[in-house]
Amino acid sequence: MTETNHVDATVSALDVPLERDGFMRNLIRELAGTLQDVVGLDEAAGYISVVGHRVGDQINQEYKSALRIERLSRAQVAAALVDLKRRIQGSFYVIEENAQKIVFGNRDCPFGDKVHDRPAMCMMTSNVFGVIAAENLGYAKVTLEKTIAQGHGECRVVVYLQPEADTGGFAAREYFES
Repeated sequence: MTETNHVDATVSALDVPLERDGFMRNLIRELAGTLQDVVGLDEAAGYISVVGHRVGDQINQEYKSALRIERLSRAQVAAALVDLKRRIQGSFYVIEENAQKIVFGNRDCPFGDKVHDRPAMCMMTSNVFGVIAAENLGYAKVTLEKTIAQGHGECRVVVYLQPEADTGGFAAREYFES
C-alpha cells in the first residue's frame, strides 16, 4: 500500500459529520448570512425572494402535472404546501382553511438549526407559498407571524386569499397570478 492510499484510508475512516444535506444547509445558511451582513436583511430577503419565486413556479408545475390538472383548488393548494414541506423535512400542518385564508403551523424547519438568526431564509417559504397560492387561486398575501429563524419555537404562516384581508399588523408580501 502506498502512503497516499494509507492516508486516503485513514482520512475516509474518520468520523466527520459531513454529508450532502448538511453541507447544502450550511451553504444556504452562510449565503443568507453573508447577504444579510453585506446588503442588510431587507435586501437579502429580496434576493432570496427571487429564488423562492422561481422555485415556487417549478414546484407548482410539478404538482399540477402530477395531478394532471390546470389549476389547484384551495384544498389542493393547502395539501400541496404541507406535502412539499414534508418532503423536505418540514412539519407544516393546516391550522385553518377557508375562503379568506389558509393558516399553517410548523414545528420543524426544513433548514434545521441552520435557519437560526437567518430570517431572510424564510422568504423561501413566503415566496413558494405565495406563488403557488396566487397562480392557482388568483391572489395571495403572506405573513410570517412566527418563525423559528427569529427564535420562536414554531412557525405560523398565514396565506390570505383576499387583497382586502387585515393582516393584524404583520408585514405581508403580496403575490399575483402571472
